[in-house]
Amino acid sequence: MATGSTQPFRPAGTVGASASTTSANVALAGGGQAILVYNASTSVAFFRLAAASGVVAALSDTPVPPGGRMLVDAGPFVTNAAVVLSAGTGAVYFTRGDGDAY
Repeated sequence: MATGSTQPFRPAGTVGASASTTSANVALAGGGQAILVYNASTSVAFFRLAAASGVVAALSDTPVPPGGRMLVDAGPFVTNAAVVLSAGTGAVYFTRGDGDAY
């Protein structure tokens, strides 16, 4: 593989979080070093990734706009995610896999 080339994202497992203005925590499914975060809610979602099950998200964490998605390199040790919404309730999905382009 040439330096600087991209690999399409290959999903391995998805979990959904029932998000609200209180932090929700989920264990990630599947394997891989990338995580695709999809915000299916109508509010801004803020997420945090961790290797521990007690992770808590705050409004100062990484934002994803309503209807938006973000692909992040999480490495092999991330096992959990937390999410909190700026307002209301909704679903946020975390899909684990490999690749660097979506």
